[in-house]
Amino acid sequence: MPLGQNPPHTHPRATEILTVLEGTLYVGFVTSNQADRSNKLFAKVLNKGDVFVFPQGLIHFQFNPAHDKPAVALAALSSQNPGAITIANAVFGSKPPISDDVLAKAFQVQKGTIDWLQAQFWENNHY
Repeated sequence: MPLGQNPPHTHPRATEILTVLEGTLYVGFVTSNQADRSNKLFAKVLNKGDVFVFPQGLIHFQFNPAHDKPAVALAALSSQNPGAITIANAVFGSKPPISDDVLAKAFQVQKGTIDWLQAQFWENNHY
């Protein structure tokens, strides 16, 4: 889908390998909690035939930057039970919701911003 995305998510029990079969994808993953307290983004624009590996447990994404062309990719996971956690759904769409105080402090924003984010239908709003 043009401008389609697979939003930031993680697979806690598997590494993922992705091959682009058609079109272009902007992909990446973020390391976390490094010794120097950094969170480094590793990202690349992939074209037909390119391959990218997303390490187990790291937050990653795929995005089609084209306005007029679909992208097709094949992904494989190193486990038959990889798990999948979509970050926005987990953080802002949990039932019951995570406390506004906790999220406002974690994201360093006002509670009204958290209320607005929690009111979104994340499971239907990420395409």
